[in-house]
Amino acid sequence: MPLFKRSPALFRNAALLLSLTYLYGCSSRTSTDNPMTCAQVSYPLYDPAEPVNRGIFAFNQVIDEYAVAPVARGYGYTPEFFQLGLHNFTTNFNEPTVFLNDLLQGNGKRSLNTLGRFTLNSTAGLLGVIDVSDSLEIPRHRSDFGQTFGVWGIPDGPIVEIPVLGTANSRDAVGKVLAVAVNPFGDSSDTAETLTTVASVGGTIDKRAEALPLTDALQALPDYYSALRDVSAEKRADFVLEGKRGASGLHDDLCTEAPTDAT
Repeated sequence: MPLFKRSPALFRNAALLLSLTYLYGCSSRTSTDNPMTCAQVSYPLYDPAEPVNRGIFAFNQVIDEYAVAPVARGYGYTPEFFQLGLHNFTTNFNEPTVFLNDLLQGNGKRSLNTLGRFTLNSTAGLLGVIDVSDSLEIPRHRSDFGQTFGVWGIPDGPIVEIPVLGTANSRDAVGKVLAVAVNPFGDSSDTAETLTTVASVGGTIDKRAEALPLTDALQALPDYYSALRDVSAEKRADFVLEGKRGASGLHDDLCTEAPTDAT
């Protein structure tokens, strides 16, 4: 953290360099065997560094088991109004990133939808704690850099396991790094920095709590690593298709059930 505070551009430049390196040099291996139901995900997934990925996955699981998941489970016992408020706040705080990706995807309708939501919720909704836009039937949708790269036609690339950030294909991994590096609110003030920290930590807890039913089901399977990897691939492929359709409104997760078998 002190290094980033002294030179915030350092991390951003490194992230951008990583992104450009991947975007110009990635390749994709595809297969037509056993296509799954949600989108065009072929199996087996291209996971050439699986032994290394499994090692990092084990490290990530230790962090999750002893730090993140227990907090997420405890969060589930807090009052519902608190959970809803935190969810609304963290989601609203991410709307500028969604707006940026809507523009990058060339979707004017969704970008205006996002801008309208952010403006209303940040003002009348008290920084987004209250979702005013929902009552006005201005629907929420999600978008991120990984989806944008997919809409642009960039291939998935091989599976990688990122310390702390988790499992992703190479395209989405670059998107995750960019999401960390790009802060729409900048470092303009202590208030902005504090709100960014609250949104980041709160969003992590909120998303982990939301994912608990799925991950608990996947952990009961013989191979948690491959089960989580495959379900994540299905969900992300579906998410990219949703971005290509450019449908305005809530994104329905079509791939939310745990597979009955994972090898």
